Amino acid sequence: MDNNIDKILAFNREYVASKGYERHITDKFPDKKLAVLSCMDTRLSILLQDALGLKNGDAKIIKNAGAVIPSPWDSAMRSLIVAVYELGVTEIMVVAHTTCGACHMSFGHFKKEMLKRGIPAGVLERSDVDLDAWLEGFHDTEKSVKSTVAAITSHPLIPSDVTVRGFIIDSTTGELTEVKLR
Repeated sequence: MDNNIDKILAFNREYVASKGYERHITDKFPDKKLAVLSCMDTRLSILLQDALGLKNGDAKIIKNAGAVIPSPWDSAMRSLIVAVYELGVTEIMVVAHTTCGACHMSFGHFKKEMLKRGIPAGVLERSDVDLDAWLEGFHDTEKSVKSTVAAITSHPLIPSDVTVRGFIIDSTTGELTEVKLR
């Protein structure tokens, strides 16, 4: 039975054989010295780069659920720090989007779904992780962007010469609206 991964593997073999990759060749350093923290929403897979006028190699694109920094030591923050010190990034854009599913995330919802799918209740009651906080979304996209920008700019390992600005992109049109911090 063909599944999506098998179809992708078949496509990939043909892609490599026909040298489809050649138009994307670049190096690891972002040409625009830019990192973009954005949501993993599928509507942004191509729209984000197109709407920002970015081509392969222009920027480091970091994606997670909601374009947030839930902890100063999470993987998104780690990626931004690596981008600054190892890859020469001097500007960071935080780009959330309209109608984001993370606006309504809650552990209560996930817990019901996890239990239905066979995750033992004991696993969901771990004492070393506050799953309510860890899986909580946000309720105001603009406030979330402000909070994420503040988390980056106030991080003790981000130098003050790095520019950090926040935006909300329209999930349909790609129109960017800057979120002013004041």
